[in-house]
Amino acid sequence: MSRASVALKRPPVTAPSEPAGATTPFPAIEVAIDRERRRGRGAQSNGCGRFEAEARVAFDDGWQSLDDLPAFKTTVALDTARKVITRNESPDIGFDRSINPYRGCEHGCVYCFARPTHAYLGLSPGLDFESKLFAKPDAPALLEKELAAQGYEPKMIAIGTNTDPYQPIERDHNIMRGILEVLERASHPVGIVTKSALVTRDIDILSRMAKRNLAKVAISVTSLDPKLARSMEPRASAPAKRLEALRQLSEAGIPTTVMVAPVIPALNDAEIERILDAAAHAGVKEASYILLRLPLEVRDLFREWLMANYPDRYRHVFTLIREMRDGRDYDSQWGTRMKGTGPMAWMIGRRFEIACTRLGLNKRRSKLTTDHFSRPERSGQQLSLF
Repeated sequence: MSRASVALKRPPVTAPSEPAGATTPFPAIEVAIDRERRRGRGAQSNGCGRFEAEARVAFDDGWQSLDDLPAFKTTVALDTARKVITRNESPDIGFDRSINPYRGCEHGCVYCFARPTHAYLGLSPGLDFESKLFAKPDAPALLEKELAAQGYEPKMIAIGTNTDPYQPIERDHNIMRGILEVLERASHPVGIVTKSALVTRDIDILSRMAKRNLAKVAISVTSLDPKLARSMEPRASAPAKRLEALRQLSEAGIPTTVMVAPVIPALNDAEIERILDAAAHAGVKEASYILLRLPLEVRDLFREWLMANYPDRYRHVFTLIREMRDGRDYDSQWGTRMKGTGPMAWMIGRRFEIACTRLGLNKRRSKLTTDHFSRPERSGQQLSLF
C-alpha cells in the first residue's frame, strides 16, 4: 500500500477569536499541500468542510508516495438548479436578489468570503473551492421563466456578489452572456461586480442597456502591485487589465464603479489613494471600499497564505484586523461588517472620503430603472387579442 489516509473525528465547530487549542495568539501554521501541486492557486491547503463528520489527512507511509500525487486541475460539473434568482434580506446591502452563474471560483482569491459555501457541497473551502467548480448552463432559461411569472416584481438583479460571473471558465460556457441577453430582452436592470477584464466582451449588450439606465458595472481593484495581486488573486485579471476594462466600459457609456476591496491593513491599505486616482483617470465616476472579511474557514486560509507569503507582517496584520473588529478576527454584525469599527477603521474611511472628494468621485450615483420592464411570454401562454 503506497498511499494512506487517516480518518479523524472532527471537534465541534467553535467561533472564538483564536483557533481551538491555540497556546498563543499567533500559533504556528503548517502548509499541508506541496507548492507544485497547488501552483497557480490561492489557498495553501484543502481541509475538510465544517459539516463533515470526519477529516481525512494524507500522509506518507515511508514510500514517498505523496510526491506522485497529481497537481490540482480545474474541473467543471453541472449544477442542475431549478431556480436561479437568489433572495436575501440583509439590511446593509443595496439589493434583495442576485444570480450566481457558477459555484466556486477559479480566480482563487485567498480572502474570498464565498469560500465557506463550498462546505455545503461536502467540499473544501480551500483548494476545492477554486478547482472543483459548478456551472449552471440552464441559468438563462430559468431566469426567463422566473421573470415571466405573474407575481414577479422587477428590481435590480446583482450578479457577482458571491462568485465571479466572468471567471475564466465563462470563456467556454458563456452563461453570463446568455443571462445578459435575457435581461436585455426583458429590459430588466442589472448590476455587475467582477475583477475580470472579460466583462469587456459584453460591452455591446451592456452599452445598449446602459442607454436606458439598465446596467452598471463595478470592478474590484485590490492592489496596483502585480506581484501582490498575483499572489492574492492568482487567476484574476492583472491590475492594469482591470483599469483598462474600466476605461473601455466608461468610454462605452456604461456607469462604472471601482471597488477598493478588500482593504487589508498593513498590506494594501497604503494604496487606497493610488487606486482611486488610477480609476478616476480611467473615467470612473463612483467608488466604494470594503474591509477584509474573515468569516468561518476564510480566517485560517488567509492566515496560512499570509504566513507563507508575508511572515514578517503576520502579527501586525492580525493585530490591526482585531483592532477594527472589536478584538476579534471577524464581526458579522450588520452595518459594521463591511467597514469595521475603531480608530483604524475610521482613518481608512476618512482617507477614502477625502480622496473621493479630491477626485470628484461619488458626486452623483447612477440609478437604474425598472420602468422599461417587459415581462417575457411564458411558454404556451395564449396571446391577448387587445
